[in-house]
Amino acid sequence: MTTYRGLHASWFAVLFASLAVAQQPQATQPTPAPAQANQNQPPAELPPDSIRPNYVLGPNDQFLIRAPAVEELNDRPFRIDAEGYVNLPLVGRLRVGGMTQQQLEAELVKRLREFFVNPQVIVTMSQFRSEPVFFVGQFAKPGIYPLQGRRTLVEMLSSIGGLQPSASRHIKVTRRTEYGTIPLPNAIDDPEKKISSVEISMGSLRENVNPAEDIVLQPFDVVSVERAELVYVNGEVTKVGGIELGERESISILQAMTLAGGFGRDANRGKVRILRPILNTDRRAAIDVDAGRVFEGKENDVPVLPNDVLFVTRSSKRAILSTVGTVGLSILNPFIYLVLR
Repeated sequence: MTTYRGLHASWFAVLFASLAVAQQPQATQPTPAPAQANQNQPPAELPPDSIRPNYVLGPNDQFLIRAPAVEELNDRPFRIDAEGYVNLPLVGRLRVGGMTQQQLEAELVKRLREFFVNPQVIVTMSQFRSEPVFFVGQFAKPGIYPLQGRRTLVEMLSSIGGLQPSASRHIKVTRRTEYGTIPLPNAIDDPEKKISSVEISMGSLRENVNPAEDIVLQPFDVVSVERAELVYVNGEVTKVGGIELGERESISILQAMTLAGGFGRDANRGKVRILRPILNTDRRAAIDVDAGRVFEGKENDVPVLPNDVLFVTRSSKRAILSTVGTVGLSILNPFIYLVLR
């Protein structure tokens, strides 16, 4: 048990280093992948248009070349050998292991220019050496990764460098139901789309030694993360701007005002307004709060939710006094001028 805890801790040390610096699917139980990848198992097949061009090619992958002007290559599949090479008509023996699809396309265009004017080349995957998993959004290295053997969520996150500093602290895993539902109580199944999905807190993954959320990934799982959700502070405050919620579901008015540097000189503390988005519309509902009484402890604080705008209104009394002062000075200016003369 001690060995496992130590290993798990090392995964988290890598995974959450980027975060410290900061402060892109029903039915049956999922069948775990074998402890070791079966080298004799045939590669998984996928429709060509379902794979993105940043997949890194490797031995036993098979790709399809579309080059309408090059009859010898057009619409023909080619398999990469154990050493990472492929034999192509006109081009010859080419090392493609370690290249992405985009890099291979660029290399083929370069070589075919010796024979054709402006050759057009598109490379798509037709078979894989092992089933892929997809990491989409605000990851340090988003992309498509081969799922070789039994890999958990934390292991894969560690191998791709964790999250970007701007990432939300909630990630989403979506699974095809043919590989079973996600074994977590808050997972949601969609029979129509034939997927199972769940949101997982990075805080839970970080704070627990053996969290239930550290699920074993299955072929074609999609792991996605968006930018961190914000609340916005505007009006009579010291610092206007957005505040990242991180792993929090909400933030209190007291916390938001503290992070915004406090009230401005002309702030009306008795009328702070929360502008909250109305679902499926472009409108916002207005919620007025007496922040002065909240700060005095006479009323309960109010949560500010993601995408809310916390607007501090201007005091009408201060505005009147400011106007009177300006008018008064304009009247007195001629007399002051005469006295000074």
